[in-house]
Amino acid sequence: MKMNRIRKINRPGRRLLWPLIFFIAFCFLLSGCGGAENQNTESSGKADVKRDDRISIGLSFDSFVIERWIRDRDVFVSKARKLGADVNVQNANGDVEEQISQIRYLIDKKVNVILVVAADCERLSGVMTEAQRKGIKTISYDRLVLGGGSDLYLSFDNKAVGTMMAEALKEAVPEGGDIFMIQGAAEDNNVALVREGFDEEIEGSNLNIVYEANCAGWLSELGADYVREALAEHPDVKGIMCGNDDIASSVIRVLSEERLAGQVAVVGQDGDLAACQRIAEGTQTMTAFKPVEDLAEKAAEYAVLLAKGDSLEDLDLSGTMSDGENDVDCLLLQPVSVKKNNMKQVIIDSGYHALEEVYLNVRE
Repeated sequence: MKMNRIRKINRPGRRLLWPLIFFIAFCFLLSGCGGAENQNTESSGKADVKRDDRISIGLSFDSFVIERWIRDRDVFVSKARKLGADVNVQNANGDVEEQISQIRYLIDKKVNVILVVAADCERLSGVMTEAQRKGIKTISYDRLVLGGGSDLYLSFDNKAVGTMMAEALKEAVPEGGDIFMIQGAAEDNNVALVREGFDEEIEGSNLNIVYEANCAGWLSELGADYVREALAEHPDVKGIMCGNDDIASSVIRVLSEERLAGQVAVVGQDGDLAACQRIAEGTQTMTAFKPVEDLAEKAAEYAVLLAKGDSLEDLDLSGTMSDGENDVDCLLLQPVSVKKNNMKQVIIDSGYHALEEVYLNVRE
Protein backbone atom coordinates (compact mmCIF):
# COMPACT_ATOMS: atom_id res chain seq x y z
CA MET A 1 0.00 0.00 0.00
CA LYS A 2 2.84 2.36 0.85
CA MET A 3 4.42 1.68 -2.46
CA ASN A 4 1.21 2.56 -4.13
CA ARG A 5 1.10 5.85 -2.28
CA ILE A 6 4.65 6.68 -3.24
CA ARG A 7 3.87 6.09 -6.89
CA LYS A 8 0.82 8.29 -6.69
CA ILE A 9 2.90 11.08 -5.16
CA ASN A 10 5.79 10.80 -7.72
CA ARG A 11 3.64 10.98 -10.86
CA PRO A 12 2.40 14.51 -10.21
CA GLY A 13 5.99 15.50 -9.40
CA ARG A 14 7.13 14.40 -12.85
CA ARG A 15 4.27 16.29 -14.42
CA LEU A 16 5.49 19.44 -12.68
CA LEU A 17 9.19 18.81 -13.43
CA TRP A 18 9.00 18.64 -17.22
CA PRO A 19 7.07 21.90 -17.63
CA LEU A 20 9.64 23.49 -15.38
CA ILE A 21 12.47 22.20 -17.58
CA PHE A 22 10.72 23.48 -20.71
CA PHE A 23 10.16 26.86 -19.06
CA ILE A 24 13.83 27.22 -18.12
CA ALA A 25 14.92 26.20 -21.62
CA PHE A 26 12.45 28.66 -23.15
CA CYS A 27 13.81 31.49 -21.00
CA PHE A 28 17.33 30.60 -22.07
CA LEU A 29 16.33 30.68 -25.72
CA LEU A 30 14.68 34.06 -25.24
CA SER A 31 17.86 35.38 -23.69
CA GLY A 32 19.89 34.05 -26.63
CA CYS A 33 17.48 35.52 -29.17
CA GLY A 34 17.61 38.85 -27.44
CA GLY A 35 21.39 38.85 -27.74
CA ALA A 36 21.21 37.92 -31.43
CA GLU A 37 18.71 40.73 -32.04
CA ASN A 38 21.07 43.21 -30.44
CA GLN A 39 23.91 41.97 -32.63
CA ASN A 40 21.79 42.36 -35.72
CA THR A 41 20.89 45.89 -34.72
CA GLU A 42 24.54 46.74 -34.27
CA SER A 43 25.40 45.09 -37.57
CA SER A 44 22.67 46.94 -39.46
CA GLY A 45 23.80 50.13 -37.80
CA LYS A 46 27.29 49.61 -39.18
CA ALA A 47 25.83 48.77 -42.58
CA ASP A 48 23.88 52.04 -42.48
CA VAL A 49 27.06 53.93 -41.78
CA LYS A 50 28.76 52.23 -44.73
CA ARG A 51 25.75 52.90 -46.91
CA ASP A 52 25.89 56.58 -45.95
CA ASP A 53 29.57 56.63 -46.88
CA ARG A 54 28.91 55.22 -50.34
CA ILE A 55 29.49 57.47 -53.30
CA SER A 56 26.27 58.86 -54.71
CA ILE A 57 26.00 60.15 -58.28
CA GLY A 58 23.11 62.07 -59.82
CA LEU A 59 22.56 61.37 -63.51
CA SER A 60 20.34 63.97 -65.21
CA PHE A 61 19.13 63.27 -68.75
CA ASP A 62 17.54 65.72 -71.15
CA SER A 63 15.28 62.89 -72.39
CA PHE A 64 15.42 59.40 -73.83
CA VAL A 65 14.12 60.49 -77.26
CA ILE A 66 17.49 59.64 -78.81
CA GLU A 67 18.11 55.87 -78.93
CA ARG A 68 21.68 56.02 -77.64
CA TRP A 69 20.79 57.59 -74.28
CA ILE A 70 19.30 54.32 -73.04
CA ARG A 71 22.59 52.60 -73.81
CA ASP A 72 24.59 55.38 -72.13
CA ARG A 73 22.45 55.16 -69.02
CA ASP A 74 22.65 51.39 -68.67
CA VAL A 75 26.41 51.20 -69.18
CA PHE A 76 27.06 54.12 -66.81
CA VAL A 77 24.87 52.74 -64.02
CA SER A 78 26.34 49.25 -64.35
CA LYS A 79 29.93 50.48 -64.24
CA ALA A 80 29.30 52.92 -61.38
CA ARG A 81 27.73 50.20 -59.26
CA LYS A 82 30.70 47.92 -59.87
CA LEU A 83 32.88 50.75 -58.58
CA GLY A 84 30.79 50.99 -55.41
CA ALA A 85 28.61 53.99 -56.25
CA ASP A 86 24.86 54.51 -56.10
CA VAL A 87 23.25 56.27 -59.07
CA ASN A 88 20.09 58.38 -59.02
CA VAL A 89 18.78 58.73 -62.60
CA GLN A 90 16.49 61.62 -63.55
CA ASN A 91 14.78 62.16 -66.92
CA ALA A 92 13.43 65.62 -67.78
CA ASN A 93 11.60 64.51 -70.95
CA GLY A 94 12.96 67.49 -72.86
CA ASP A 95 11.67 70.08 -70.37
CA VAL A 96 14.45 72.48 -69.35
CA GLU A 97 12.63 73.79 -66.27
CA GLU A 98 11.96 70.22 -65.18
CA GLN A 99 15.65 69.39 -65.59
CA ILE A 100 16.61 72.39 -63.46
CA SER A 101 14.14 71.22 -60.80
CA GLN A 102 15.53 67.68 -60.92
CA ILE A 103 19.11 68.89 -60.58
CA ARG A 104 18.07 70.94 -57.53
CA TYR A 105 16.50 67.76 -56.15
CA LEU A 106 19.86 66.00 -56.59
CA ILE A 107 21.57 68.92 -54.84
CA ASP A 108 19.14 68.55 -51.91
CA LYS A 109 19.94 64.82 -51.82
CA LYS A 110 23.59 65.83 -51.29
CA VAL A 111 24.97 63.60 -54.00
CA ASN A 112 28.73 63.71 -54.50
CA VAL A 113 28.68 64.25 -58.27
CA ILE A 114 26.05 65.42 -60.76
CA LEU A 115 26.47 64.38 -64.39
CA VAL A 116 24.22 66.20 -66.86
CA VAL A 117 23.07 65.66 -70.45
CA ALA A 118 21.80 69.20 -70.96
CA ALA A 119 18.43 69.99 -72.50
CA ASP A 120 19.67 73.55 -72.99
CA CYS A 121 23.40 74.20 -72.79
CA GLU A 122 22.97 77.84 -71.73
CA ARG A 123 20.05 77.73 -69.30
CA LEU A 124 21.60 75.12 -67.00
CA SER A 125 24.62 77.26 -66.09
CA GLY A 126 22.96 78.71 -62.97
CA VAL A 127 21.92 75.42 -61.41
CA MET A 128 25.30 73.85 -62.18
CA THR A 129 26.92 76.73 -60.30
CA GLU A 130 24.51 76.13 -57.40
CA ALA A 131 25.70 72.54 -57.19
CA GLN A 132 29.34 73.59 -57.09
CA ARG A 133 28.65 76.08 -54.29
CA LYS A 134 27.31 73.13 -52.30
CA GLY A 135 30.57 71.26 -52.84
CA ILE A 136 29.16 68.93 -55.48
CA LYS A 137 31.33 68.05 -58.48
CA THR A 138 29.68 68.58 -61.88
CA ILE A 139 30.23 66.83 -65.20
CA SER A 140 28.88 67.92 -68.57
CA TYR A 141 28.18 64.70 -70.48
CA ASP A 142 28.14 64.78 -74.28
CA ARG A 143 26.96 68.42 -74.30
CA LEU A 144 28.99 71.17 -72.64
CA VAL A 145 26.97 73.40 -70.31
CA LEU A 146 27.97 76.92 -71.34
CA GLY A 147 29.12 79.20 -68.54
CA GLY A 148 28.54 76.43 -66.01
CA GLY A 149 32.16 75.95 -65.01
CA SER A 150 31.83 72.16 -65.06
CA ASP A 151 34.61 70.23 -63.37
CA LEU A 152 34.79 67.95 -66.38
CA TYR A 153 33.40 67.61 -69.90
CA LEU A 154 33.15 64.16 -71.48
CA SER A 155 32.07 63.79 -75.08
CA PHE A 156 33.11 62.89 -78.60
CA ASP A 157 34.93 65.16 -81.00
CA ASN A 158 31.82 66.76 -82.46
CA LYS A 159 33.74 68.92 -84.88
CA ALA A 160 35.18 65.70 -86.32
CA VAL A 161 31.62 64.38 -86.69
CA GLY A 162 30.79 67.34 -88.94
CA THR A 163 33.99 66.82 -90.92
CA MET A 164 33.14 63.14 -91.51
CA MET A 165 29.63 64.00 -92.66
CA ALA A 166 30.93 66.52 -95.20
CA GLU A 167 33.60 64.08 -96.43
CA ALA A 168 30.96 61.40 -96.97
CA LEU A 169 28.77 63.76 -98.99
CA LYS A 170 31.70 64.94 -101.10
CA GLU A 171 32.58 61.32 -101.85
CA ALA A 172 28.99 60.33 -102.60
CA VAL A 173 28.28 63.37 -104.78
CA PRO A 174 31.57 64.03 -106.61
CA GLU A 175 29.79 66.02 -109.29
CA GLY A 176 28.48 68.40 -106.62
CA GLY A 177 25.04 69.95 -106.35
CA ASP A 178 22.45 71.21 -103.86
CA ILE A 179 22.36 69.85 -100.32
CA PHE A 180 20.09 70.33 -97.30
CA MET A 181 21.13 70.66 -93.65
CA ILE A 182 18.46 69.41 -91.24
CA GLN A 183 20.25 69.76 -87.95
CA GLY A 184 19.60 69.02 -84.30
CA ALA A 185 18.41 71.40 -81.60
CA ALA A 186 19.93 74.87 -81.79
CA GLU A 187 20.21 74.95 -77.97
CA ASP A 188 22.61 71.98 -78.10
CA ASN A 189 26.19 73.25 -78.20
CA ASN A 190 27.26 70.15 -80.11
CA VAL A 191 25.18 71.23 -83.08
CA ALA A 192 27.35 74.32 -83.48
CA LEU A 193 30.50 72.21 -83.23
CA VAL A 194 29.25 69.73 -85.85
CA ARG A 195 28.31 72.64 -88.09
CA GLU A 196 31.78 74.14 -87.70
CA GLY A 197 33.46 70.94 -88.86
CA PHE A 198 30.98 70.50 -91.71
CA ASP A 199 31.37 74.06 -93.03
CA GLU A 200 35.16 73.89 -92.96
CA GLU A 201 35.20 70.64 -94.91
CA ILE A 202 32.81 71.65 -97.71
CA GLU A 203 34.38 75.08 -98.15
CA GLY A 204 35.78 75.29 -101.66
CA SER A 205 33.85 72.22 -102.79
CA ASN A 206 31.04 72.15 -105.35
CA LEU A 207 28.40 71.31 -102.74
CA ASN A 208 25.89 74.10 -102.29
CA ILE A 209 23.78 74.44 -99.12
CA VAL A 210 20.36 75.63 -100.30
CA TYR A 211 18.25 74.81 -97.22
CA GLU A 212 18.87 74.80 -93.45
CA ALA A 213 16.69 74.00 -90.46
CA ASN A 214 17.02 72.93 -86.82
CA CYS A 215 14.82 70.31 -85.16
CA ALA A 216 13.81 71.78 -81.80
CA GLY A 217 14.25 69.31 -78.96
CA TRP A 218 15.80 66.87 -81.43
CA LEU A 219 12.27 65.87 -82.50
CA SER A 220 12.80 63.72 -85.56
CA GLU A 221 9.29 64.23 -86.92
CA LEU A 222 10.22 67.85 -87.59
CA GLY A 223 12.81 66.54 -90.03
CA ALA A 224 10.01 65.13 -92.17
CA ASP A 225 8.26 68.50 -92.28
CA TYR A 226 11.47 70.31 -93.16
CA VAL A 227 12.51 67.96 -95.95
CA ARG A 228 9.05 68.20 -97.55
CA GLU A 229 9.36 71.98 -97.46
CA ALA A 230 12.88 71.86 -98.86
CA LEU A 231 11.96 69.44 -101.68
CA ALA A 232 9.15 71.73 -102.76
CA GLU A 233 11.70 74.48 -103.37
CA HIS A 234 14.69 72.37 -104.44
CA PRO A 235 13.51 69.05 -105.94
CA ASP A 236 16.93 68.31 -107.49
CA VAL A 237 18.68 67.82 -104.15
CA LYS A 238 21.79 65.61 -104.19
CA GLY A 239 22.55 65.18 -100.49
CA ILE A 240 21.11 65.76 -97.02
CA MET A 241 23.04 66.26 -93.82
CA CYS A 242 20.91 65.11 -90.84
CA GLY A 243 21.67 66.05 -87.25
CA ASN A 244 21.44 62.43 -86.16
CA ASP A 245 20.22 59.03 -87.33
CA ASP A 246 16.80 59.54 -85.79
CA ILE A 247 16.23 62.63 -87.93
CA ALA A 248 17.60 60.70 -90.90
CA SER A 249 14.86 58.10 -90.34
CA SER A 250 12.14 60.71 -90.86
CA VAL A 251 13.98 62.28 -93.79
CA ILE A 252 14.44 58.97 -95.61
CA ARG A 253 10.80 58.07 -95.00
CA VAL A 254 9.82 61.19 -96.96
CA LEU A 255 12.39 60.42 -99.66
CA SER A 256 10.83 56.95 -100.01
CA GLU A 257 7.41 58.52 -100.46
CA GLU A 258 8.89 60.68 -103.22
CA ARG A 259 10.73 57.67 -104.73
CA LEU A 260 14.06 59.32 -104.01
CA ALA A 261 15.40 56.94 -101.34
CA GLY A 262 18.78 55.64 -102.43
CA GLN A 263 19.16 58.40 -105.02
CA VAL A 264 19.89 61.17 -102.51
CA ALA A 265 22.96 60.80 -100.26
CA VAL A 266 21.98 61.01 -96.58
CA VAL A 267 24.37 61.21 -93.63
CA GLY A 268 23.72 61.11 -89.88
CA GLN A 269 25.38 60.20 -86.60
CA ASP A 270 25.06 57.80 -83.62
CA GLY A 271 25.19 54.38 -85.29
CA ASP A 272 21.53 53.57 -84.54
CA LEU A 273 20.44 50.09 -85.59
CA ALA A 274 17.91 51.49 -88.07
CA ALA A 275 20.63 53.64 -89.63
CA CYS A 276 22.98 50.68 -89.97
CA GLN A 277 20.17 48.72 -91.61
CA ARG A 278 19.56 51.57 -94.06
CA ILE A 279 23.27 51.75 -94.89
CA ALA A 280 23.26 48.01 -95.58
CA GLU A 281 20.15 48.48 -97.75
CA GLY A 282 21.59 51.50 -99.57
CA THR A 283 19.17 54.25 -98.50
CA GLN A 284 21.57 55.96 -96.06
CA THR A 285 25.14 56.76 -97.02
CA MET A 286 26.96 57.09 -93.73
CA THR A 287 26.66 57.42 -89.95
CA ALA A 288 29.27 58.89 -87.62
CA PHE A 289 29.49 56.06 -85.11
CA LYS A 290 30.28 56.97 -81.52
CA PRO A 291 31.17 54.06 -79.22
CA VAL A 292 29.01 55.23 -76.32
CA GLU A 293 29.94 52.30 -74.08
CA ASP A 294 33.51 53.59 -73.96
CA LEU A 295 32.35 57.10 -73.07
CA ALA A 296 29.83 55.95 -70.47
CA GLU A 297 32.36 53.69 -68.76
CA LYS A 298 34.93 56.49 -68.68
CA ALA A 299 32.29 58.83 -67.27
CA ALA A 300 31.50 56.41 -64.45
CA GLU A 301 35.19 55.93 -63.63
CA TYR A 302 35.91 59.66 -63.62
CA ALA A 303 32.79 60.49 -61.63
CA VAL A 304 33.87 58.09 -58.89
CA LEU A 305 37.39 59.53 -58.89
CA LEU A 306 36.00 63.07 -58.61
CA ALA A 307 33.77 61.99 -55.74
CA LYS A 308 36.82 60.61 -53.94
CA GLY A 309 38.63 63.92 -54.39
CA ASP A 310 41.27 62.59 -56.78
CA SER A 311 43.16 65.09 -58.90
CA LEU A 312 42.17 65.53 -62.53
CA GLU A 313 45.86 65.75 -63.39
CA ASP A 314 46.08 61.98 -63.10
CA LEU A 315 43.29 61.37 -65.63
CA ASP A 316 43.73 60.64 -69.32
CA LEU A 317 42.29 63.86 -70.77
CA SER A 318 42.30 65.57 -74.16
CA GLY A 319 42.97 69.09 -72.87
CA THR A 320 40.50 71.87 -72.14
CA MET A 321 37.50 73.43 -73.88
CA SER A 322 36.04 76.86 -73.22
CA ASP A 323 32.44 77.00 -72.01
CA GLY A 324 32.41 80.70 -72.81
CA GLU A 325 33.65 81.73 -69.39
CA ASN A 326 35.85 78.91 -68.14
CA ASP A 327 38.38 76.48 -69.53
CA VAL A 328 36.93 73.06 -68.72
CA ASP A 329 39.03 69.89 -68.57
CA CYS A 330 37.72 67.54 -71.22
CA LEU A 331 37.97 64.07 -72.69
CA LEU A 332 36.94 63.83 -76.34
CA LEU A 333 36.72 60.36 -77.87
CA GLN A 334 37.01 59.94 -81.63
CA PRO A 335 33.99 59.01 -83.77
CA VAL A 336 34.25 56.59 -86.70
CA SER A 337 32.75 57.09 -90.14
CA VAL A 338 30.68 53.98 -90.93
CA LYS A 339 29.63 53.13 -94.47
CA LYS A 340 28.63 49.94 -96.24
CA ASN A 341 32.26 48.89 -96.81
CA ASN A 342 33.32 48.93 -93.13
CA MET A 343 30.02 48.05 -91.42
CA LYS A 344 31.16 44.57 -90.42
CA GLN A 345 34.54 45.70 -89.12
CA VAL A 346 33.26 48.60 -87.00
CA ILE A 347 29.72 47.67 -85.99
CA ILE A 348 29.40 43.89 -86.20
CA ASP A 349 32.85 42.80 -85.00
CA SER A 350 32.66 45.18 -82.03
CA GLY A 351 29.35 43.64 -80.95
CA TYR A 352 27.52 46.98 -81.08
CA HIS A 353 24.81 45.48 -83.32
CA ALA A 354 24.33 41.87 -84.38
CA LEU A 355 24.95 40.72 -87.95
CA GLU A 356 21.45 39.30 -88.36
CA GLU A 357 19.90 42.56 -87.13
CA VAL A 358 21.90 44.87 -89.40
CA TYR A 359 21.30 42.75 -92.51
CA LEU A 360 17.73 41.80 -91.60
CA ASN A 361 16.23 43.30 -94.76
CA VAL A 362 19.11 42.56 -97.10
CA ARG A 363 18.74 39.60 -99.42
CA GLU A 364 21.85 37.64 -100.28
